[in-house]
Amino acid sequence: MIINTGQRTDIPAFYSEWFINRIREGYVMVRNPFYPTNVTRYKLDPKLVDVIGFCTKNPRPMFKYLDEIKDYGQFWYITITGFDKDLEPNVPSIDQVIDDFIYLSNKIGKHAVAWRYTPIIINQKYTKEYHIKTFEYIASRLAGYTNLVAFGFLDDYPKLKKYHPELVDTDDLTKIDIAVAFNLIAMRYKLNLRLCSKEKWLADYGIDIQGCMRLTDYENSIKQKLNVKKRMEARKNYCACYLSNDIGMYNTCPHLCKYCYANGNQELIINNYQNHDKNSPLLIGHLNDNDIVKDANQESFIVNELTLF
Repeated sequence: MIINTGQRTDIPAFYSEWFINRIREGYVMVRNPFYPTNVTRYKLDPKLVDVIGFCTKNPRPMFKYLDEIKDYGQFWYITITGFDKDLEPNVPSIDQVIDDFIYLSNKIGKHAVAWRYTPIIINQKYTKEYHIKTFEYIASRLAGYTNLVAFGFLDDYPKLKKYHPELVDTDDLTKIDIAVAFNLIAMRYKLNLRLCSKEKWLADYGIDIQGCMRLTDYENSIKQKLNVKKRMEARKNYCACYLSNDIGMYNTCPHLCKYCYANGNQELIINNYQNHDKNSPLLIGHLNDNDIVKDANQESFIVNELTLF
């Protein structure tokens, strides 16, 4: 099976000690975000967990634990955008994250590490030209250390409109200009460029729209074929990605990025973060008397008689 850590929060950046404690104890518990009293317990055993998917803006806190998770397959998506503190208040500098990306690639292999440049926000400060220049700089630094980059535009979901109405989607002509420019840059640095947002019509301009996190990416990262019996998607008819069993929790990421879909108001995030216990089986808080705990149905997806390489 596949365990994911990054759809709801940034575990490597802020909860790495908790995560490694879960690895050491061999299990983790996760509340259902829609039915909070329903708790799922996952065994963390490399015989059952074929790949752990990480999605982070700061992988460095996990580096001291990499040897402890070396028996697990890993696939990392690292977001590097180059925004300033006005949009990403607590994200490390662009060059630090690039250096950490390169370190991780050298440690676990370039097929297991990919880059995300998303979301693209256009305003007077972050112009079309700014994004194209920044994208090329990052691509030039990461060339040879990954094969994959995903990009996407702002998703103006209701939560964003409520808390940050100043952040708005951009026009289609600008999106075309950026997509075409990014595609040329990606080809120059031998990167496979994929779209990670709703503009599927960009396929008419040569953009790969078939999802930024595919089952083949997990397979390439572990050099094994996976026979997955059930497909999980983020949103029907919107996201083509293969997602998995996420152990995170919404409204818990202290990066406090203004555009984040997984966070609400800052007070709630800080309150949740203060209720984090690195020794708890749950990311935030502890089990309650009325919680219903069920063990996940887990099995390895690896096809032992076949390999990709």
